[in-house]
Amino acid sequence: MLWTLTISLDLKNVERETSKAWKNIDRPKPKAVCEIMGVGSGKGKSILFGEHFVVYGIPSIAAGISSETVAKVTRTEQPGWTLDDRRPAVSGYKEKKLEEQKGSIENILSFCGVDISKRGIHIELEGDLVCASGIGASAASCVALARSLNEEFSLGFDDSKINEAAYQGELGYHGTPSGIDNTASTYGGLIWYVRDLEGGSPTFEMLKLSDEAHLVIASTGITASTKDVVGDVRKKKEEDPSWFDSIADKYTRLVYRARDAFFQFDLREVGLLMNENHQMLRELTVSCEELDNLVEIARRSGALGAKMTGTGRGGNQLSLAADLRTAEKIAEALAEEASGVWITTFGR
Repeated sequence: MLWTLTISLDLKNVERETSKAWKNIDRPKPKAVCEIMGVGSGKGKSILFGEHFVVYGIPSIAAGISSETVAKVTRTEQPGWTLDDRRPAVSGYKEKKLEEQKGSIENILSFCGVDISKRGIHIELEGDLVCASGIGASAASCVALARSLNEEFSLGFDDSKINEAAYQGELGYHGTPSGIDNTASTYGGLIWYVRDLEGGSPTFEMLKLSDEAHLVIASTGITASTKDVVGDVRKKKEEDPSWFDSIADKYTRLVYRARDAFFQFDLREVGLLMNENHQMLRELTVSCEELDNLVEIARRSGALGAKMTGTGRGGNQLSLAADLRTAEKIAEALAEEASGVWITTFGR
């Protein structure tokens, strides 16, 4: 398969998703057949409850956040595909994910049945979602690409089909993804998600909140391999099933309490449960010194709750704030130690 890549990196100590303006640099690209292009977007995500547990069919709660990735697809005269990736990213993220990204794009093209053997496509990725482990960057790009292909080639996909296409893309990144990332990226909002271990469609429910909630996301600057970390937890589980089951039982009771707290919009209770969830993830050995340090800073700075989010052993830390002013205070404190800090919202 013919492909070329153009990758640009951007790293700031502190970045605000809602206010950052990114300027595109003009680069040569294959001559297009026409100026009409397909455009699609996918939201970033934060797992509020259930990292790693979700892989084993235990419920998880995730939020599709306001920041997103945008994909544009233009047809070209040359066969194959080319890519210009202009998404903002933490240092090293794009290089480390490059081979997985290639496989992901191939998977999506195959699922969508797009024939590029004679006339190809040029893909552009941009948006205000900063690429970092734990924020659903890969899922957002998969959803955005699927939607842009759907528009450009008139595939007639609804959101359910877009979600399926994005899951195929996630296979390139994660090996055995739970499906929660692409689901949150496709539908947005707050999602209760249960994976079907028999291979069927997952169960997910949109949880309606009475108001929006504020999150502060801080990056350790460490890009972890989801395949490696998930595989390590699986190995530990197989070696000592009772160890995993005891933690999973505690978590299962916790996630149902969190669901009830969200329905009541009791953010203080949600925050306390986030703290408990982080401790369980430490017991699973998927946290790290850098994440634990950010969690402690956030709690001292007024966070209702703080925990790691996503793969772990690097990636991102998540803080729940009572309001925007508190979120800004937490972000300012985290900026002293984190490689990047963002304020975002979910629930509306």
